[in-house]
Amino acid sequence: MSDWYRVAADGRITLTLHIQPGAKKTEFAGLHGDALKIRLAAPPVDGKANEALVRFVAETLGLAKSAVELKSGQTSRRKVLEVRGASVDAVAGLAGD
Repeated sequence: MSDWYRVAADGRITLTLHIQPGAKKTEFAGLHGDALKIRLAAPPVDGKANEALVRFVAETLGLAKSAVELKSGQTSRRKVLEVRGASVDAVAGLAGD
C-alpha cells in the first residue's frame, strides 16, 4: 500500500493528490512526495480544474462523477478526494503500484 491513498473500514478510499493545472494534457504523473501527481489541462479558474479532476478520476476508475467527492483543497494544489465504489487494486493502479 502507498501513502497517497487510505482505505476506510466502510470501503471508501481517500486519495491525497498534488495537482498541476494548466498542463498540456490531463494525465497521471507519478508520485510527488506522499501524494499522487495529476496534470490537468483545465485552468485553475472558477473551479474548472476541480471539476476536471473529479471527472478524470471518476472516468479512469469507471465510476459515476457522484462517487468521487472533493473533500479538501478547493483552492490548493494539494487536494483530498474521497472515492466510493472503486476497488483498491484499481486505485493502486493509478500510480502503477
